[in-house]
Amino acid sequence: MSKRAKHLEQIAMVHPHAAGLDIGSREIWACVPPDGDGETVKPFGTFTPDLHRLADWLESQDVDTVAMESTGVYWIPVFEILEARGLKVYLVNARHIKHVPGRKSDYLDCQWIQKLHALGLLRASFRPDSEMCTLRTYLRHRAQLIQHRSPHILHMQKALQQMNIQLPQVLTDITGETGMAIVRAMVAGERDAVKLAQLRDPKCKSSEETFAKALTGDWQTEHLFVLKQSLELYDFYTVQVAACDAQLQQQFSAMKPRWDTAPEVAPRTKPRRKKRNNDPAVEAQAEIIRLTGVDLAAVAGIGDSLALTILSEIGTDMSKWPTEKHFASWLGLAPHNDISGGRVLRSRTLPTNNRAGQAFRQAATSVSRSPSAFGAYYRRKRAQGGPRFAQVATAHKMARTVYHLLKYRVSYAEIGAEAFEQKQREREVAALRKKAAKLGFTLTSPQLIQTGT
Repeated sequence: MSKRAKHLEQIAMVHPHAAGLDIGSREIWACVPPDGDGETVKPFGTFTPDLHRLADWLESQDVDTVAMESTGVYWIPVFEILEARGLKVYLVNARHIKHVPGRKSDYLDCQWIQKLHALGLLRASFRPDSEMCTLRTYLRHRAQLIQHRSPHILHMQKALQQMNIQLPQVLTDITGETGMAIVRAMVAGERDAVKLAQLRDPKCKSSEETFAKALTGDWQTEHLFVLKQSLELYDFYTVQVAACDAQLQQQFSAMKPRWDTAPEVAPRTKPRRKKRNNDPAVEAQAEIIRLTGVDLAAVAGIGDSLALTILSEIGTDMSKWPTEKHFASWLGLAPHNDISGGRVLRSRTLPTNNRAGQAFRQAATSVSRSPSAFGAYYRRKRAQGGPRFAQVATAHKMARTVYHLLKYRVSYAEIGAEAFEQKQREREVAALRKKAAKLGFTLTSPQLIQTGT
């Protein structure tokens, strides 16, 4: 017998009391370690009483840990019930448990999952604690409500355009105070352009005469009907968003701070922009500081809304990721290298649906023209590899910054684009000096001597 085969036979059993579950929409197959003549594989239904029977059977088999494949959302009730029973539940990636080709069935899948988990070959997917999961559910639902509301704004704009009501030409956003006041007056039956123009806010750049011209159109019954229903649907979703914000506020009130000693939070150097229509009604900055002791929204490019999204997706415990490199890899912002023969054949980021990673990418795009250090970094990377390369690189840098802030409970200090460029210059000069010394030369530029570098 070869040494390799002998080594494989000596693989230790890491989880001797492990179980494996294959979860479907109508049936769950469970496998426990073989023990005597007892039944090791058993099917269960998906009704709540069936899930409790599954938990009772696993406890009767002395199971202390369970691995299951992430299938849609079917795993959530099973996960929560088993976790409430005190079992350590592993939610594993389906790509990590590929079965031998040609042997695919629910009966065999649960045995394969149990075997891999017993040998310690599976890793649990990240899942925040229960409070963060609740917060994440509210924020994800709120984002969906806003997505469902946005098409009705387009429907209102289309109806106005078809009646040649050029309201979008004199207003940046028709859902603002002036735009909504004019649209509601139209739906209520007002057709006089002069009276409609008088509803404009005095702060609007366009004059009242220009508004009157823009609001003179061809009033068609069918388009007014579309406008009326689109406005009602917009208002309905707006009410639902407000109710979701109320639930968010209740959830924040029930959550306790996640730090032992109060860190010093540096005040913001300049005020944030005014809240927009889609921003949460809760005081995001105050709540984030109260929970984490860190002002995540102070990071350039990450506003209050994105800070809430990132916090709900990653939680506050950075010990889940050993290093910032592991964190960036989980976000989908680290390069994946194909290496063969010691050479990197291809390097790219893998496609992912990680919401926190998407939030960091959005933040990176928003700093493309900002005078911050991240803005200078983005522009430097864009010159090297284009916009997409710059977006991922900047998002990666932001993610490492957030990881450092949450792990060590330190405040964010913005150095600005000029200081960043100066540090970059110093690094380049140091690299040139090192290379020149290696080649037997010495840098003696008068400019370098004057700057003290």
